Amino acid sequence: MLPLCRLKSRKMTANKLILGDNLEKLKELDDECIDLIYLDPPFFSNRNYEVIWGDEGEVRSFQDRWAGGISHYISWLKERVEQMHRVLKSTGSIFLHCDWHANAYIRVDILDNVFGINNFINDIAWCYTSASHSKSKLPNKHDTIFWYSKSDVYTVNLDDIRVDYNEKTSSNYKKGLTGSGTFYKGKIKSEDGILHEKGKVPEDWWADIAIGARYPKNSDNNIGYPTQKPTKLLERIIKVASKEGDTVLDPFVGGGTTIVVAEKLKRKWIGIDQSVAAIKVSDLRLKNQQGLYSEPYDLQLHTYNSISLRNQNPFEFETFIIKEFGGIPNIKQRNDLGLDGKMPDNTPIQVKGSDNIGRNVMYAKT
Repeated sequence: MLPLCRLKSRKMTANKLILGDNLEKLKELDDECIDLIYLDPPFFSNRNYEVIWGDEGEVRSFQDRWAGGISHYISWLKERVEQMHRVLKSTGSIFLHCDWHANAYIRVDILDNVFGINNFINDIAWCYTSASHSKSKLPNKHDTIFWYSKSDVYTVNLDDIRVDYNEKTSSNYKKGLTGSGTFYKGKIKSEDGILHEKGKVPEDWWADIAIGARYPKNSDNNIGYPTQKPTKLLERIIKVASKEGDTVLDPFVGGGTTIVVAEKLKRKWIGIDQSVAAIKVSDLRLKNQQGLYSEPYDLQLHTYNSISLRNQNPFEFETFIIKEFGGIPNIKQRNDLGLDGKMPDNTPIQVKGSDNIGRNVMYAKT
């Protein structure tokens, strides 16, 4: 029997919305308990719009992945994808959403390496259009979504994502005609065989789903930030690679679109994000769509036992606190002039286990 997906440290409901570093939270999940993973990690673009909420967790992530260039970014993402591979069922799939800044590195250095070249399924181009200001090259107007399975036996429901034929083909289809005028009693022969009455399976380029920013401001789909992904995009991914009752994981849950759609499609879900604001927005969206028969979910926020923390070894306490704030603890823990670590921008950090905080160190002029 495949294991029920749960955090190893505590029993929870099937649906979970978790605040925290996804690397650490993924490590707490059981092996092979997820059916489908969709992740839209922060792109390697160094653009300010990627800092959407502006809280400490998100800013820290933005700084971390840029600290050492593309190699650091790939290492940062790869260790998370390795954990995703572990928690994914043998019949499961992963859809990794990225753009031109790092897609080649992600495919070769991460996905081919972790999932295997033979488990590559599709390189999906999600195409869109918007105003362009480039005068030196063709505008970059598509994202890449890599689809990999964990094994050669995986869930796929192509009939569930069929789309209408284009206007010309649809007209002929309704008439029961091919291009040559031959009558086929409701179906049309094509180069691929017989066109399905429900429509065609979309190719690996998707130009029929508008980007989130184009939704009207008063639309339920628009929650007001530029990297939002549309519900239709997640509907197609979740439908094609999972079944009702399966568990969907989004380890970069952002504004919650994945889990909101998973809930509507009667899937179980887990969403993780280290931004407090992202978790709050996702929680609100879930609450707004809940009905009488909605499944309950577990909202997990940071909780600390103050007594246990106070009784920790002082140096362990210092290290814990500094890391929680996204800082770097000192390797040297004595004769450090009262400074216990620093932030990525070199802002000094001092940690005290007592109630009174001070710094009794005198500097001599140099």
